[in-house]
This record gives sequence, C-alpha cells and structure tokens, in this order.
Amino acid sequence: MDYRNLGRTGLKVSPLCLGTMTYGTPEWRDWVLDEQQSRPFIKRALEAGINFFDTADMYSDGASERVVGRALNDFARREEVVIATKVYNPTGHKTANERGLSRKHIRHAIDDSLSRLGTDYVDLYQTHRWDYDTPIEETMEALHEVVQSGKALYIGASSMHAWQFAKAQRVAHENGWTPFSTMQPMVNLIYREEEREMIPQCIDQGVGVIPWSPLARGILAGSKPVGSEGETTRAKSDEQMRNWKLGLERDRPVLEALQRIAEARGVSSAQIALAWLLQKPGITAPIVGASKSRHLDQALGALELTLSEEEVEQLESPYVPHEVVGFV
Repeated sequence: MDYRNLGRTGLKVSPLCLGTMTYGTPEWRDWVLDEQQSRPFIKRALEAGINFFDTADMYSDGASERVVGRALNDFARREEVVIATKVYNPTGHKTANERGLSRKHIRHAIDDSLSRLGTDYVDLYQTHRWDYDTPIEETMEALHEVVQSGKALYIGASSMHAWQFAKAQRVAHENGWTPFSTMQPMVNLIYREEEREMIPQCIDQGVGVIPWSPLARGILAGSKPVGSEGETTRAKSDEQMRNWKLGLERDRPVLEALQRIAEARGVSSAQIALAWLLQKPGITAPIVGASKSRHLDQALGALELTLSEEEVEQLESPYVPHEVVGFV
C-alpha cells in the first residue's frame, strides 16, 4: 500500500478510505449491515493495508461508531489506524441544542463520539455540513478547543460552497485557531462540479481531498438509477439519490464510455471509475463503501490501474454541467 500524507499534515493515510455508513443497524436504514455482518469488511480492509476509516455520529444514530470502534479495537492497535468522524446532524435525541455546530453541541458531540468509538481521540474531526444558524467564528473556535484538548488531532470539513470554506479558513488563520486540513466533497465521473472551485482551492492551500460517493451511490458500478427497473434496495429508500438526479439520460454518454473502457480492460466499471478519481490532481483518498466482498476487492484492484490520457479523455469529454447538490 502506497500511503499518502493527508494534505499538508504529517499523517499518513491509505489511498482508499473505508466509509462506514453501511455498518451499524438496519433499524436505521434497511440497507445497513448489522455488527456481525460488518466486522468482516473492516477486518479485510485492515488486512489489505487500508488504515483510514470514516464514520459519523449520525450514522445509524451512533451505532456505526460503536460497530467501527469495537472492530478496530479488536483487529488493530490504535496507533495503526486513522479514525475520522463527523459532527452536525442530530444523533438519537433531536432537541434544539443537539444538532448543528454551536460550541455547546460540538463539546457534547465529541465526547459522545469518543465514548462510542472507545478511544481517547479521533485523528480527524469533521463538520458534516455548514451551519447557517451559528457564526463560523464560534464553530472554528470550538473546533480549535477540541484539538487543544487532545480529543482530535486534525479537523476537516465536508460539502459546502468554496466561499464558505475560504471564509472558515480565513477566520481560523486570523485568530490563530486550527484550520481545516481536509475537505470531503462529492466527486465522481457523473458529478464533477467541485472541480470548478473547491478542488483548485484545496490544491492551492494544501488541503487533503477525500471524496465521498466516488461511485455515485453505485451507479458507476452498474447499479440502476433511482426510478428505473431493477433499482437497488438502497435506491428505493434513499431520498438523496432521488433529489440528486444522477444517472439520468444526460449521464448516459459517460456511463457508456465507462463501460467500453472497462470491457476493453477486462475489469469492472467500478475499478475504472475509481482509477480515474485516484489519478485526479489533489485527490488524497476516495471514501469507498463495501457491503459485498466484491466491492472491496474492486476498490483495491483500482489501485493497480493507470488510465491513459486517451481513456481519461473518453471518460471526461461527454460530461455536462449538473445542478450543485450534496450540501444538505
């Protein structure tokens, strides 16, 4: 495994991050695996050299953090792994102050996450979304206090406008607070809007980019789009997929090019889609999900692929602009 620095930090991470939204309890979402079903995937990832694991307090209302924490404690030493989690959404209780990015919520949320994960600190503590109700100065100072207390080593952000990210970084630098080391945007072959401003900004500032949904909720791996015949269980119950409108007729030329290249190479479409993302400038580690053994095998196989300039051109040239989505 060829480990990379996470942005400008000295933290070494694998070029793939295992996303764990799929692990927790099916009581939260019917496509989520329970603890017994989840543990083999975490163990397999560790055996393959993946040391980077991403979760969030809201996943399965906290159960994901418990499942991931117990598995990592059982299968690895704490020093071996890089654990990332997120704060913003309500977890379990949904009272007025148990959500958002206020100092009060952040203070309680980090302690609750550490308790569920069974660790004294997380390596990366991320804001899950932008909080329009809390001044960014309050949020950045509260996150700085989390780092100063030793409960997180680095902080990161996810899915916001580039101007918002720039404002947060400026506030941190002007006040001597901890800036964000990472950005977690949605990026994939059929949703590339973050290439316009966010990713160039991250490259310029040395911020690590860890994209989520690199396979567009499975569409780039061959899953049927929402509303089509044969759609997956997740697609049927995933309201976000319906709102994002990915995999529709406008994306067909990209999907066809993806399939042609995959067939010519004798590999899966998922491997080609991930290989494309891994080659993009500024990308540190796509966050991949795995609910079947082949998902993890294909992700690992993508690390061995290098696409030619001609193949990249075939994949990228049919892309058309999309509505900006993924921020809510």
